[in-house]
Amino acid sequence: MSDTTQVQNEWIEMVEQMNEAVSDSVEQNMKAQAAFVESWADAVEDSIPEDEELTEGIQGYNRAYEEWMDAAEQVLERSTDAAQGEEVDPTEFRDIWLQSANEAFKHVMGTSAFAAANGQLVEAMMEMRQEADDISQETVAQLGFPTRDDVVEVGERLVELERRQHEIEGKLDRILDELED
Repeated sequence: MSDTTQVQNEWIEMVEQMNEAVSDSVEQNMKAQAAFVESWADAVEDSIPEDEELTEGIQGYNRAYEEWMDAAEQVLERSTDAAQGEEVDPTEFRDIWLQSANEAFKHVMGTSAFAAANGQLVEAMMEMRQEADDISQETVAQLGFPTRDDVVEVGERLVELERRQHEIEGKLDRILDELED
């Protein structure tokens, strides 16, 4: 095999690898975008934000989408550079996608629509926690053990008894002082 043929084969192999890397990157990008949109939609699906919040949320999503598209352009440029013989570190591709993901999430997470959705999520979690706490208290009571409320009540009674004891001790001290005088 001639040197020219070997160089051509190596070139074809390198281009195929680059095409596969770009294809994988684009596929991962699309999957990440789909997951991002799905999680964002899940976060806001139970709420209908005000017009301003909705507009701001859409703008945040648009800015996030622009970040993803900029990343795709950067990957394409670096792939072209690599195809033209420039040495490109494969970690550059990863770094481009990670940086764009961080920026995209900042754009969406900084919106009032996202904050409202998070507020609703926290509220729902607090309600679930309260329900779980109520169930556990009922279960403990049914098993015949003292509940948290029982322990709190006993503690309050002890504090009241101590207060009364100090009050009686004070009265006794005054009576003894009167008798001694």
